Amino acid sequence: MNNGGGAKRRGPPAAAPPKRLHQEQPPPTPSAAMDEDDMMDEDVFLDETLLHAEDEEAAFQIHEEEERRKVIAFRHDKWRRPPLSPSFLSQSCNIVFQQLEIDYVIGESHKELVPNSSGPAAILRIFGVTREGHSVCCKVHGFEPYFYIGCLPGMGPDDISRLHQTLEARMKEANRNSKAPKFIKRIEMMQKRSIMHYQQQQSHPFLKIVVALPTMARMKEANRNSKAPKFIKRIEMMQKRSIMHYQQQQSHPFLKIVVALPTMVAGCRGILERGIHVDGLGMRSFMTYESNVLFALRFMIDCNIVGGNWIEVPAGKYKKTIKPMSYCQLEYSELISHASEGEFSKIAPFRILSFDIECAGRKGLFPDPSHDPVIQDFIQEVDPDIIIGYNIIKFDLPYLIERAEVLKVAEFPILGRIRNSRVRVRDATFSSRQYGTRESKEVTIEGRVQFDLLQAMQRDYKLSSYSLNSVSAHFLGEQKEDVHHSIISDLQNGNPETRRRLAVYCLKDAYLPQRLLDKLMFIYNYVEMARVTGVPISFLLSRGQSIKVLSQLLRKAKQKNLLIPSVKKQGSGEATFEGATVLEAKTGFYEKPIATLDFASLYPSIMMAYNLCYCTLVKPEDVRKLNLPPGCVNKTPSGETFVKSDLQKGILPEILEELLTARKRAKADLKEAKDPLEKAVLDGRQLALKISANSVYGFTGATVAQLPCLEISSSVTSYGRQMIEHTKKLVGEKFTTLNGYEHNAEVIYGDTDSVMVQFGVPTVEEAMKLGREAAEYISCTFNKPIKLEFEKVYFPYLLISKKRYAGLFWTNPNKYDKMDTKGIETVRRDNCLLVKNLVTECLHKILIDRDIPGAVQYVKDTISDLLMNRMDLSLLVITKGLTKTGDDYAVKAAHVELAERMRKFAAMFFAPGSPNNFTTWAFDGNLVVMDSNGISTNIARSRRKANRGEATRFGEFRVEGHEQRWGSLVASFDYPSTHFFRGMKLGFDDVARDAATAPNVGDRVPYVIIKAAKGAKAYERSEDPIYVLENNIPIDTQYYLENQISKPLLRIFEPILKNASKELLHGSHTRAVSISTPSNSGIMKFAKKQLSCIGCKAVLRHVINGEQTVCSHCKGREAELYCKTVANVAELEKLFGRLWTQCQECQGSLHQDVLCTSRDCPIFYRRKKAQKDMAEAKASFNSEPTSDLVVQSEAFSLSATLRRFHLSETT
Repeated sequence: MNNGGGAKRRGPPAAAPPKRLHQEQPPPTPSAAMDEDDMMDEDVFLDETLLHAEDEEAAFQIHEEEERRKVIAFRHDKWRRPPLSPSFLSQSCNIVFQQLEIDYVIGESHKELVPNSSGPAAILRIFGVTREGHSVCCKVHGFEPYFYIGCLPGMGPDDISRLHQTLEARMKEANRNSKAPKFIKRIEMMQKRSIMHYQQQQSHPFLKIVVALPTMARMKEANRNSKAPKFIKRIEMMQKRSIMHYQQQQSHPFLKIVVALPTMVAGCRGILERGIHVDGLGMRSFMTYESNVLFALRFMIDCNIVGGNWIEVPAGKYKKTIKPMSYCQLEYSELISHASEGEFSKIAPFRILSFDIECAGRKGLFPDPSHDPVIQDFIQEVDPDIIIGYNIIKFDLPYLIERAEVLKVAEFPILGRIRNSRVRVRDATFSSRQYGTRESKEVTIEGRVQFDLLQAMQRDYKLSSYSLNSVSAHFLGEQKEDVHHSIISDLQNGNPETRRRLAVYCLKDAYLPQRLLDKLMFIYNYVEMARVTGVPISFLLSRGQSIKVLSQLLRKAKQKNLLIPSVKKQGSGEATFEGATVLEAKTGFYEKPIATLDFASLYPSIMMAYNLCYCTLVKPEDVRKLNLPPGCVNKTPSGETFVKSDLQKGILPEILEELLTARKRAKADLKEAKDPLEKAVLDGRQLALKISANSVYGFTGATVAQLPCLEISSSVTSYGRQMIEHTKKLVGEKFTTLNGYEHNAEVIYGDTDSVMVQFGVPTVEEAMKLGREAAEYISCTFNKPIKLEFEKVYFPYLLISKKRYAGLFWTNPNKYDKMDTKGIETVRRDNCLLVKNLVTECLHKILIDRDIPGAVQYVKDTISDLLMNRMDLSLLVITKGLTKTGDDYAVKAAHVELAERMRKFAAMFFAPGSPNNFTTWAFDGNLVVMDSNGISTNIARSRRKANRGEATRFGEFRVEGHEQRWGSLVASFDYPSTHFFRGMKLGFDDVARDAATAPNVGDRVPYVIIKAAKGAKAYERSEDPIYVLENNIPIDTQYYLENQISKPLLRIFEPILKNASKELLHGSHTRAVSISTPSNSGIMKFAKKQLSCIGCKAVLRHVINGEQTVCSHCKGREAELYCKTVANVAELEKLFGRLWTQCQECQGSLHQDVLCTSRDCPIFYRRKKAQKDMAEAKASFNSEPTSDLVVQSEAFSLSATLRRFHLSETT
């Protein structure tokens, strides 16, 4: 597979300068014996010398440019695809390629391939890559869009003909009333000249008219008068069966409606479902079948093509187009699909281009495409199959396209494989129960797959942060320098070294996604998922789970001659049936082994064992009507009736059997495989098969899915509840002392598909033996393929509550595998890192070290550090996902309110522009001017005083509905009072807030809780961690103790300690509290500054000329205090130096300043804190006052102490 990460570099590699063709020679000096007449005029000599130098410099520049072009040409030759062999060009060999993307366009059908076609038609395009690395665009003609409706009883050929005519007329009417242009796409004005006659090089305005199709150049009227059918091509009667409900294998007549274009299916479906009046039949409405199937997916199903499979075009069966319309090297029109087995299970050498852009924005602002410059790439030259990056769908690609529009670069958006086809960008929102709601963009680059690693991470992994730095640290064990967007312009406009640093940063941002792609096997896993589910690879990132199940269902239904009804989505997606059983947990700390019995693929097994499917469901009114024998049906615990497989095998059980059988085969092949690439493919395949099998149940239970059936999903969960209870009963009956066992077994907990059993034996080996015996005994009582398996033993085991437990995980009696936790804070993402670390360490001491007193002491020490403000800020950051907009939340949440504030806040400053004496003003959404008496028509939340002609900076105020967010403006206000002023200058600054980078829907929002007024809500006290760190805002440590730490700790220790709350949360370790003083608090401006003793901090009452530094109690300790201060500064310098060096090593250079601002790196907060503490400590040696009250007093005092100390030393 070609690595495209290096393709991001936009110039030749750094190299030694080329040798010059002409070496500079010193000008010849005149001979001493030269006559005066032969001497050259000095001015002429200088002019000729300068001209000679200019000629040489110009020649050198030309040579350098030629050398640069040679280097670029050499690299381009290396990047280009291999040349085509003569056999390809002569169309004398079979062409086999792996398809990567499939779409369709509207155009004219090929006359030789589809002789009887007329008018516009849908032409499918399959993009792929051959084994040799050639890119392919295969055009398929003649496939028509269609759907089905139920045929009314007694309908004959004449009725069908009248239905055809009526439907055609209704479609024409609907199309005529549509506001969307059907023929003229756009009209542009351009400056051109006619070739006729001499015109003195003058250009004139011309109109460029772009039509939808070449045949539409004759305009709409000619098209309207055409006799060719425009919408409904034909209606055919066919014998089919609906997939819904058991019908005793009886087929019924259905009408297949073939339309001209895929876009006409939705309109035609709406007309039929709402009702249509047909002569002789009256007003009738029709249920449609398979009318919601995407055209490309419909083609793949009918042609037995799955995502990522290999397609073969036999020799002589393809035609190379006369005028190539794509950047691919081959184009054909006929194909053969191969199953993904054996030789055709391999992966083609895809070209993968990983890229990243850095934009030079305006000072302090996030880059905006309408203002800021951008670097263009050479995608057409490299011709990548897959374009990857991190957040490229939401930022990089849309930015490039919008920037090109601003600069009027018409050629740039043509990045796909189709000539003159522009990249299309539109806003999109993805929403599902599993992944939540995310705002994003939809970028269409024809013929190329866009694989955004950020989207893949958010779908496949649950992480506390999804920044590239955090993800790289988690999976790759390395981080990168994170340069803030506000300094990119400075680096670009600096010197060669700063530009190199920016280039390295950009290259790392392109390289890390490539490493993640390889490390996590994304290409292999996604290709295999596409092959298993049958959908295009691009669907896997842009769509949810239901499309994958629907694709498999459609393929199997086609084989069985069944039709799937198009059901309108309804409801909120919340299931209305009873879920799985969770047995009451017998909480406690178990110091004897706990055996765990798990059902293998429980829900798929239930669906197969009891033949649960759409087509086997018997409607309640049909139970008696069909006169089915009791032995031929299954009555589920929820009251539904399904026929057994003897009468009719269900579609869903067949799909599940094939998936699980294929998975077993893939796992067996994986054990035998030797080649690493083959192993990667097989591992991705077995994982895809497992996920697909588990998705079928969810597809039936989601009311917003394509084909919900709560009768199936409720039956599955009811059987699951029954099986858990049955297992509990059999364990209690079988494993007792009455039956010869040493102890009575006890089921202490059961959850969905697993049961925890305490057999009472002391060793892990004995518990494993009894666990296997119990699994075999109970499995015999279930219908096949339901199977209870023994998997593991927990020893010891801490059962906290339902869905919450922890224990040492044993699969081998000699050594435990790991510490396993579920539902507690070690795996939850919505708590701060302090909770995770604290709980993990406590569990380690309790479960592994068996040191409960040590765990208690560790908790006390941690709480003490928290209350004394000795805790690193990175441990207090809480992250939560922003799944909806602020208005959509029923209650106010801390992370939601912070996100809204970050969007709307800005720091403001006012500069009075007139000598009028005014006193106060305020800003809160609208500008409010207040006179000296504070009278105003609006209520302002905040006021500031200013003297005449003095510029005053406001704090932070909400900016709502103000169009001029940035820049400055001059406002003039007439106030109905004797006190008014004009010409106030209003400005905005984003130093305090960066609204452009505020979190969006789908992001995770980091925040901390700060101290505020008594009674303030938590959502009012949430704050950005960086802002807190920079402004020394005090943390509400009591909130963290009560709301973050206490509950997780009590859940762990209450089963172990009797008075856990009193022991852990009260005592001497909670009495000492330290609160930092905020540096930007308005109240500090009114504080009276007083000197204090540098030893005991007592206020010095009588100070003469600022010479007194210590109180009477500390007198004589000056040398000791001085040494302590020096030692403190040295310790802080050492800490800061260690952190600084670590950051330099991460950025790859020990000789450059650290610019990284990665909020996901714990070192970042520690470094910032150490830097701030060191600066304050060093300020104590300086008599200059600082902004902090305590620091001012101590700095002044210590300065005097040092002077006196050195004086006494000298004496």
